[in-house]
Amino acid sequence: MKNKFVFQPTFFKCLKGYNGKQFSTDLMAGIIVGIVAIPLAIAFGIASGVGPTEGLVTAIIAGFLISFLGGTKVQIGGPTGAFIVIIYGIIQQHGLSGLMIATIMAGIMLIAMGALRLGTIIKFVPYPVIVGFTGGIALTIFSTQMNDFFGLGIADVPADFLHKWWCYFQHTGDINWWSFGIAMMSLLIIIFTPKLSSKVPGSLVAIIVATLAVWLLADVAGIEGAKSISTIGDLYTLPQGMPAPTLPTLNLKEGETILGVVQALFPAAFTIAILGAIESLLSAMVVDGVIGDKHDSNTELIGQGIANVVVPFFGGIPATGAIARTMTNINNGGRTPIAGIVHAVVLLLVLLLLGSLVGMIPMPCLAAVLVMVAYNMSGWKTFVSLAKNPKSDFAVLITTFVLTVVFDLTIAIEIGLLMAVVLFLKRTTEAVSIKVFQKEIDPNAETDVQLHEEEKLNIPEGTEVYEIDGPYFFGIANKFDDLMHSLGDKPKVRIIRMRKVPFIDSTGIHNLESLCHQSKREGIQLVLSGVKDNVKNTLKKAGFNNVLSDEFICSNINEALNKAAELCK
Repeated sequence: MKNKFVFQPTFFKCLKGYNGKQFSTDLMAGIIVGIVAIPLAIAFGIASGVGPTEGLVTAIIAGFLISFLGGTKVQIGGPTGAFIVIIYGIIQQHGLSGLMIATIMAGIMLIAMGALRLGTIIKFVPYPVIVGFTGGIALTIFSTQMNDFFGLGIADVPADFLHKWWCYFQHTGDINWWSFGIAMMSLLIIIFTPKLSSKVPGSLVAIIVATLAVWLLADVAGIEGAKSISTIGDLYTLPQGMPAPTLPTLNLKEGETILGVVQALFPAAFTIAILGAIESLLSAMVVDGVIGDKHDSNTELIGQGIANVVVPFFGGIPATGAIARTMTNINNGGRTPIAGIVHAVVLLLVLLLLGSLVGMIPMPCLAAVLVMVAYNMSGWKTFVSLAKNPKSDFAVLITTFVLTVVFDLTIAIEIGLLMAVVLFLKRTTEAVSIKVFQKEIDPNAETDVQLHEEEKLNIPEGTEVYEIDGPYFFGIANKFDDLMHSLGDKPKVRIIRMRKVPFIDSTGIHNLESLCHQSKREGIQLVLSGVKDNVKNTLKKAGFNNVLSDEFICSNINEALNKAAELCK
């Protein structure tokens, strides 16, 4: 079939005509992106509640699979900041096994979305909702880093946003100024490095400088204050190579069943799938404009889904396309999936050869990296610009933002989408107009009038003509009823012009049927005029001809007025 979807990863398409010159640019781009991804993968893994190994493993496996099986030429996959909040919440409630199952479920959903050709899903998520939950995630990420940024040393930080900040304020006297100094130094390096060189990642420079500074101050100089700065090795088991694949093990509580756990994890898995689809397809749409290409959204979703099904078996976390790393790839010459595969290989070498060095990275430095990630995610300029848009859009944005911060991402997306749908329907209803003609119709403004001379169409006495301009759906039904009741005197014939009605839904059909029955009771004959073929077919399938015979469904207004003249004699 012509429109049948075929899974065709872009990697294999790019092999045609591939040459050594392109490989050299892809190789260099992949190495640079791999270096950029090192601190981000480690930071996202730790912030999600797992560890540095899990972050690197996710970037390696998911990064490889997304490049190998995805539908874009330059997409770089791996863990992203958007997942931190949802992952942390799942671990708190269901443990690591729960996260593993939820990620696999999300991967299956993504594969299903791609197979069902739902790759255009991004077009149906309103922009204010995307900005709202992205900003909310950014603030939540920022909030989770204050303990390490200030070196407060709080063992159990509350998960709730408000309680978290109250806990921070209660421990303001416990600030470790050495940790705070390292964090501020790292943040300043991240901010100012791009101003000196756009090729060198500020986060990597910050990690190298901060790690060397803490090692010199604590281990070489022996300064006690510097020794109090926490490092990754103090808190986590250091990477010892690629972990062996394992199956999920569920420690069911009394009365729990596997089906019950799956049902409980379904909302979180659905959120991961939708979030992954949105982030990866948004990234793909952006890079299409940059490199002048067109991605395959359905193949991209399947590639993302396969990555999320596989990576949990190695202890990894949810992954998706990462716009920042993808843009780094493009800016350094990457133009095929080979660059993404090289990036995964670079990370694998770091995991295998430099695991012991990872343990020396100071936690305040990682906190600074994530604070900068949160700032870049926040989109505060977009908040300001959307504040000038219609108040309803801004209300959706703020509601989604607040719900993400105060409650969780699942609720925020659900309520945000619901509000956006309700507002869309309200606007659509307001856009539909109903005109009333009681004496004559101007032929110069009509398109379905059949005239041989410049004559006016007179409306027979006892006839009213209503014209609906827009879709006849449930939103317009009450509006139509209110207008008819406001006119007072009852006519003998009521003509409804539907030449500008593009479609009708079941509520509109029900409204028309009710109007026919009501008109019969009141001695009024209903006549439809200018009904489009698709609307006529919908009415016919619904059995509307049993309520109003075909003789009262006219092709144009002339025919309808002649019918009215006969009925009014």
